[in-house]
Amino acid sequence: MAEAGIIDGKAVAARVREQLKTDVAEFTARTGIQPGLATVLVGGDPASEVYVASKRKMSVAAGMADLHQHLPEDATQAEVEGLLGQLAANHAVSGILLQLPVPAHLDAAALIELIPFEKDVDGLTTMSVGLLAQGKPGLRPCTPSGVIELLDAYDVPVEGARVVVIGRSELVGRPVAQLLVNRNATVTIAHSRTKNLADVCREADIIVAAVGVKGLVTGEFVKPGATVIDVGIHRGPEGLSGDADFASVSEVASLVTPVPGGVGPMTIAMLLANTLRAAELQYALAD
Repeated sequence: MAEAGIIDGKAVAARVREQLKTDVAEFTARTGIQPGLATVLVGGDPASEVYVASKRKMSVAAGMADLHQHLPEDATQAEVEGLLGQLAANHAVSGILLQLPVPAHLDAAALIELIPFEKDVDGLTTMSVGLLAQGKPGLRPCTPSGVIELLDAYDVPVEGARVVVIGRSELVGRPVAQLLVNRNATVTIAHSRTKNLADVCREADIIVAAVGVKGLVTGEFVKPGATVIDVGIHRGPEGLSGDADFASVSEVASLVTPVPGGVGPMTIAMLLANTLRAAELQYALAD
């Protein structure tokens, strides 16, 4: 069998961002409202600072307002809650993103719940999760949305497909499974206690690896011709790698996402899409 085709997340993300630039300009011209993204960073975690800087840069490039807020490492729960309350009430703020992780003394779950569902561009509040579970319109988590966008961009059939999602996290595994169910896929959620995991995966037309174990998915897990979406990211001496062993999986799959350059670039692209969607939602609610 020929080596798998590469799903180019960088190229798809670039197309999404380019289209968003046009859509944001149209929305602003039509409504007089410039979508605004408020990223909230507490403390100085180096990785978080890099992620937030990238989100801010790309939001501005898409024509959105950068409404970033930075609080010191020792900010109290009450101080962060107060800031989130101000952003929730500010009509210039379309989307609020609390950068995770927050410092250990803060209750992240309680903070997230203070974000109104119509501004929840990370799709993490209980309301957003409930809307997804019921298949109702709302803001979806960015990485899972990026997975769906990649499948669509490469014309991978989802309706009627057998899908195995490895991982059941609230950030990726559960929501991506729900998004796929909503698209009429037959989905199995596998995890660390799944028996005979390789056998389960070999039944799948699509494998979404999001379990956080480096190189777990090998060619033995993959049915010939299946599509493998690798959400994992691991840093090592040799660079970045994913939850799938790219070399062996590529010998069996028809399509596979690389790490880096696969799912990763889609996360910020879908964050920007969510920010515009949030602005549209708030405009409709105010109408």
